[in-house]
Amino acid sequence: MKQTPRVNYQLVLDETLKKIKDSGTRPGLLLHSCCAPCSSYVLEYLTQYFDITVFYYNPNISPESEYRHRVDEIQRLISEMCPQVGFIEGKYEPERFFEMAKGLEKEPERGARCLKCYRMRLEEAAIAARQSGSDYFTTTLSISPQKDSMVLNAIGKEISGLYGVPYLYSDFKKRGGYKRSTELSAKFSLYRQNYCGCVYSKAEAAMRNSAKNG
Repeated sequence: MKQTPRVNYQLVLDETLKKIKDSGTRPGLLLHSCCAPCSSYVLEYLTQYFDITVFYYNPNISPESEYRHRVDEIQRLISEMCPQVGFIEGKYEPERFFEMAKGLEKEPERGARCLKCYRMRLEEAAIAARQSGSDYFTTTLSISPQKDSMVLNAIGKEISGLYGVPYLYSDFKKRGGYKRSTELSAKFSLYRQNYCGCVYSKAEAAMRNSAKNG
């Protein structure tokens, strides 16, 4: 079976940003945030080009105390680093995540459960972008070394077609993006979680740590 050639989405983003800069405009961007550490570099980078509203929709995160802690951290980061950025908190609806994950509980991280979770969160971001009149939407998820930019951008493209809002293609981990996010996390003393957010990723992380320490 012929494999789809990989795309360098940093170069795709470069082209988009050049066009925006040459146009002399500042489009509106609805930025789905998975957490404060991942958002730090993305905000530093993209506030040069866009008027940004951060959209926090992550019903996968458990327990609720963990969810609330992460919401507080992204709001603190915005207030301290880029107070001009807007913020929208989506609904916290963990029951929707668990319903989506039925039958996929034993899937490994980056498997079918995660793909459905990406899609759910990006779809809500597209809806929020359309409702707010944003010119683009995207997600911070591609900054993680554990996330495949090809998959995320393919989902973004499909959802963009469904909701009529352009998706900003990206691979934020490129050019030291992930490293810069760790530096900014240290600078702002951000809480860095050791699992993606859901109970399944938490259990997988615990197993990895146990094997490492065993």
